[in-house]
Amino acid sequence: MLDPSNTLNPFAVAMPEIFLTAAICVVLLFEAFFGAKRRGATATLTLFVLVIGAALTVVYANVTQRVVLFDGMYVADPLAYVLKLAGFLIVAWVLLYSRSYLENRDILKGEYYVLALTALLGIFVLVSANSLLTVYLGVELLALSVYAMVAFDRESGVAAEAAMKYFVLGAIASGMLLYGMSIIYGLTGTLSLDGIAAALHSPSDLGVILGLAFMVVAVAFKFGAVPFHMWLPDVYEGAPTSVTLFVGTAPKIAYFALALRLLAYGMPGAAIDWTRMLMPLAVLTLVVGNVVAIVQSNLKRMLAYSTISHVGFIVLGFVAGTKSGYAAALYYMLIYVLMALGAFGVVVLASRKGFEADRLDDYKGMYRRDPLLALAMAMLMFSMAGVPPFVGFWAKLRIIQALWETNHPWLVIIAVSMSVVGAFYYLRVVKLMYFDEAPETLPATVRSTGVRFALGINAAAVLVLGILPAPLLDLCSRIIG
Repeated sequence: MLDPSNTLNPFAVAMPEIFLTAAICVVLLFEAFFGAKRRGATATLTLFVLVIGAALTVVYANVTQRVVLFDGMYVADPLAYVLKLAGFLIVAWVLLYSRSYLENRDILKGEYYVLALTALLGIFVLVSANSLLTVYLGVELLALSVYAMVAFDRESGVAAEAAMKYFVLGAIASGMLLYGMSIIYGLTGTLSLDGIAAALHSPSDLGVILGLAFMVVAVAFKFGAVPFHMWLPDVYEGAPTSVTLFVGTAPKIAYFALALRLLAYGMPGAAIDWTRMLMPLAVLTLVVGNVVAIVQSNLKRMLAYSTISHVGFIVLGFVAGTKSGYAAALYYMLIYVLMALGAFGVVVLASRKGFEADRLDDYKGMYRRDPLLALAMAMLMFSMAGVPPFVGFWAKLRIIQALWETNHPWLVIIAVSMSVVGAFYYLRVVKLMYFDEAPETLPATVRSTGVRFALGINAAAVLVLGILPAPLLDLCSRIIG
């Protein structure tokens, strides 16, 4: 762990980004020279890179206090440290789940892994951004990588359509973000988030409110909040399932960091204004996400609307406008990513070449065909529904507590009501797996021992963290405070 005397070396503190940048070049060159001869070697190398990157992060980036580096453009703090470790872990898990899927469809190519690492680098830039410039660089680096990943299956017209839709959404969000940033820069005369925080005070003038409105819309676009969700379910459905697994998990870390750094830390003086803007977005996101998910017959689309509803809970944490609310939003984000990682992982493992396992009917009677996958999916669905003792219950409870503490009883009522609505479509999946007869035509699921063991750990984590929630809750409260 670094002590303050060592934090003057910016290159040591920024080791995760420096190592990842160098590793991307190495992986790209390795694929160019050796990838065609040794199929799958790039995947193994990428997992090795992620393990080494996590180890270097522990050694060099574990700071005990906030440190601002590179002329105020980069910040290292305990929050960034935890989110970077989480990023390494989540991307490694995603790539582990994805390998058999890519191999079965003859798209196991090194470019996929290079794009995943580039997206991770974008996440890290956002997590440590302390300037409007680095915020935008992180947003675009992540977005451009994900667009290419969505269109990765070149033979699929559906994937190409999904990529175009995602590109349009991202372009609108980027334009909104840039315009909002330009207004705030014009009013404050600085790109530094610290400088902006010092310059903005309540009550805000009309210019500040206008700039905030554009930036809040951009954050809502990136999160997939209603009414800016538009084509997000189409993207989840049309992208290859391994890409949907990536899109639905790792980028949520970056978008949480975007909201926290830009709004909560960068503009605390205007908190009254942006919390009022986020409030109707959170309510709409909760209601639309949960209600529309009920009528879905495609599991990937259902999980897309489920993602939208969970984003509503995360945004409610920001609506609280307190450190307790931000800690609750961080906790919910980490738990959601863990649950989504397992749920989409089950879809990946249940798929075969020519069979995507993305319809709800494909899961009828699964406990007879594959008891492990059925049990893992049931645990994840119970957790997403907020059923104790699974960890999803504590995530929802912390958000509700933060809203109650800040005197938002009507938001508490809406959150609880939508949790009850959401329980219906989650428990429907469990009912299909355990109480319906299995069609005879369904193919077998993936039997890779290592991947199934990883899924077992993933599913067990939602139970263990539910039984012992205190360590992660305390960690979130400590690094936000």
